[in-house]
Amino acid sequence: MVCGSGIGMGMTANRHKNVRAALCYNSKSAKLSRQHNDANVMTIGARLTTKNVALKCVNTFINTNFIGGRHLRRIKKI
Repeated sequence: MVCGSGIGMGMTANRHKNVRAALCYNSKSAKLSRQHNDANVMTIGARLTTKNVALKCVNTFINTNFIGGRHLRRIKKI
């Protein structure tokens, strides 16, 4: 999801059941949002993120899996 800052879209998306939206601003944030938080929606700020960085974020987000383990316990509390 894309909006000016990515924050509004994330807040809106997270109101829905089973959605875990994460604001991603670089490849590392995209990777960690998937690995540790099992994010299934990514938001990007169009005014704050260059096209190249956004494309890297999308690629990283799509190609990274949730690692589970101790992170799964936190996800179950949501």
